[in-house]
Amino acid sequence: MPDPLYAVSPLDGRYAGRTEPLREYASEAALMRSRTEVEVEYLLTLADLDATPLSIDDGDRSELRSLYEEFDAEDADLIKRIETEGARGYAATNHDVKAIEYFVREGLPEGLDAANWIHFGLTSEDVNNLAHRLLVRDALADVIEPAIRDVRNELADLAREHRDVPMLARTHGQPATPTTFGKEMAVYAGRLADLHADVRVARQSLAGKLGGASGTYAAHVAAYPDVDWRSFAREFVEGLGLEFTPLTTQVNPCDDLARAFHALVRTNNVLLDLELDAWLYVSDRYLGQEAAEGETGSSTMPHKVNPIDFENAEGNLSKANSDLEFLATYVTTSRLQRDLSDSTVKRNIGAAFAHCLIGYSKTLDGLGKVVPNEQVMREELEDTPEIIGEAVQTILRREGHGDAYERVKALTRGKSVTIEDFHDLFADLDVPEDVREELRALTPAGYTGVADDLVEELEPEGDE
Repeated sequence: MPDPLYAVSPLDGRYAGRTEPLREYASEAALMRSRTEVEVEYLLTLADLDATPLSIDDGDRSELRSLYEEFDAEDADLIKRIETEGARGYAATNHDVKAIEYFVREGLPEGLDAANWIHFGLTSEDVNNLAHRLLVRDALADVIEPAIRDVRNELADLAREHRDVPMLARTHGQPATPTTFGKEMAVYAGRLADLHADVRVARQSLAGKLGGASGTYAAHVAAYPDVDWRSFAREFVEGLGLEFTPLTTQVNPCDDLARAFHALVRTNNVLLDLELDAWLYVSDRYLGQEAAEGETGSSTMPHKVNPIDFENAEGNLSKANSDLEFLATYVTTSRLQRDLSDSTVKRNIGAAFAHCLIGYSKTLDGLGKVVPNEQVMREELEDTPEIIGEAVQTILRREGHGDAYERVKALTRGKSVTIEDFHDLFADLDVPEDVREELRALTPAGYTGVADDLVEELEPEGDE
């Protein structure tokens, strides 16, 4: 790999260590390997047709499959040279899929006369749409979804560990009915679990086509009019582990890709919400951060430990969403039966996934460093006694006081009150003594409802 200090993009430079897991699915070499897989499996499937004279035995099949199963840097280099400068007797193709065809020709087992059957009846998009989806499918399953699951599980751990730590809530930025830190983390864990399922469904719904130059199977039918090419195409695409799209132009409409991209956008939006809240909790000193020995928080203020992981995640997830929204919009349109502008655009899917992955890993780093500051949380609750006003007026309503809301409003709104002010109000109320004692027992820290029990609503952690 080139020196990351000279990389054009931070994805392969500064953040190369974090994006490395995606190289197997998002690099140009990965696309070459995936295209080779499609071409080889298509050739083998053609050989299974009674209509064709092509026959490939088990040994040759194994050798052909090794072209993609053992694909390495030398193979990628050869394909690139065939495309750009010519190699192995081939002139430069200036066409990346044609270079794959010639590479497969070079890899044919000795004695197998099958060169004319490679890429038989296909257009490049037949290969590309399948290759891209195989890569997207596996990148989601092997890299992106596990990263989302890790964040979800870390949130669930925080929720369970701090389920009963009371904390002042804020609605509209103002002090509101208390909650617990654990319950708030559980909300995010629950949302992520739901959206993780959406990403998985979108991944499992990726669909491919094999309809030829304008989606009509014209070349296939011209060669073998008696073959049911629609059934052939369906079986081939489904054999690759994808769903089948029967109605297309030359281009697979890509609505399935858009569905996957939008599922990631929704997931990222939940995490962006989390990054903002975590940042504010750090700002309010509700969360402390464990500082690494020797680490610099600020170049000028030695005392600071900045919430850099949450800020970095916010930036990368925002960039990912911008890219994903663009991709979802762009790849679902094509002039007439096809234009080629989507080809270069689809090469950026990996970059969008990489920004997602950085965001997820940085979120995980941030969550792993935070420590709830229970003392600060409790002190602020004690300094904000007006938040029990909701409980007071609700109990008084239960006891038949029609002016309950107004009395509490007159005591608290726009004023600084103490718990003793509430007790003075209770002393003047016309209520039974047991109700008066019930009111006196109210405290800000104790007014959290069933927040700690709500954490139990989380599904057990796991791989799915």
